[in-house]
Amino acid sequence: MIELNTFLQDNLKSTKMKNLKMVAFFFIMACFSCSKDDNEEKIVFQETQINLTSHKLTAFSVIKNSKYLIVFESGLGDDHSVWQEKDVAYEMAKSSDVLLYDRAGYGKSETNNSPRNIFKLRTELEQVIDNVSNGRKVILVGHSLGGMIIRDYAIHNPIKTAGLVFVDASHEMFNNPTQSEEDQIFSYYNSTYEKNFGATIESRELVEDTQYMTTLSNLPNIPVIAITSMKIDAAHNAADRQLWYNSKEALKTGVTDFTHITTTKSGHYIMLEEPFLVIEKIKSILSRLP
Repeated sequence: MIELNTFLQDNLKSTKMKNLKMVAFFFIMACFSCSKDDNEEKIVFQETQINLTSHKLTAFSVIKNSKYLIVFESGLGDDHSVWQEKDVAYEMAKSSDVLLYDRAGYGKSETNNSPRNIFKLRTELEQVIDNVSNGRKVILVGHSLGGMIIRDYAIHNPIKTAGLVFVDASHEMFNNPTQSEEDQIFSYYNSTYEKNFGATIESRELVEDTQYMTTLSNLPNIPVIAITSMKIDAAHNAADRQLWYNSKEALKTGVTDFTHITTTKSGHYIMLEEPFLVIEKIKSILSRLP
């Protein structure tokens, strides 16, 4: 069952820190850019509008025609920039093609008020990838709710998927809200942001998402890495963390190349607290591929 207080605390911390982090980020990047080798190639993410039937999504990519395309999927409440705050996407773009995008209602993407369940989010991810991949296989990296989305993608598109990295990913064994808890999460986003915000609409499907995920088959037999926070704090005791760990262990059924990495140094946002751990594991997936 989902822990509402934990969920809200994680998101409130993220919201309160946003402005401070952005100020620090731009200051650090300004200093960093001054110290970079002038001969180093500048990496620029190209912004592209992807036209779906009912709305437009905005994608950000670096395309050099590498063998695989690395695709990042954000969690509930986050747009694509969560992968750029600590240069995870930038570091991977130095040697590989990278694709980021904003789901409907986030960042620069248009809003769509139809039910934003995992099935819908996965079908839109398929369209985003098909617009950019040029037939290449993808390595999918998903955080939190994004872990459910990439899992659904891989199961429905096994031939197109080369590998998976789950970053503290949601799983129905743990994230199993009651209707009352879903209502509270929806109310939080609706009052804190507004009714057309992506997370507001997506949170209305959390109960249904859990039910949907239980109907899925196992992952395809491809390289998979799960990175799980085992950090114990006021909101997460040892029993809670063990249940969280067990939910990620369930992903290995039928997968012969499965690695489960744990950390006690980071909370839910591992890519912000230990970005190079995430970068290292994405590179590890690449190293296992032909």
